[in-house]
Amino acid sequence: MDIPIFGYELVRDILVPGILGKDTHEISYWAGKHLARKFPLLSIQEITSFFQEASWGELDLMDENKNEMKFELKGNIVERRVQMNSEPCFTLEAGFIAEQIQNQKQFISEAFPELNKKKNHVIFTVRWDRKDPIK
Repeated sequence: MDIPIFGYELVRDILVPGILGKDTHEISYWAGKHLARKFPLLSIQEITSFFQEASWGELDLMDENKNEMKFELKGNIVERRVQMNSEPCFTLEAGFIAEQIQNQKQFISEAFPELNKKKNHVIFTVRWDRKDPIK
């Protein structure tokens, strides 16, 4: 069953920001973390599969080092959201990724989305501090 993109956009890009106003980005980030706790994933592959199943776009791991990972989010849904909305919010996805990586790495983690409108993609930078383990 395919979810119509228009219905998704109505809720995600019009209704939610209309209700949350200036707090949309911050609340969406924490909502993403909440979703990640409901759907704990054990690998990067599971995260990328979840993004596909949730119709959030195509997520790929681009780079990883000892304190940071970079993911790229692209695809038709991302391109459409960028074109239809002057300031699309991708903090829900950022919060989701941050919580998943935090659980996988066992260090407190944060993720930051960077929208590239020319390329119609989002880069998520996830950082953790090895001195800050999950208790």
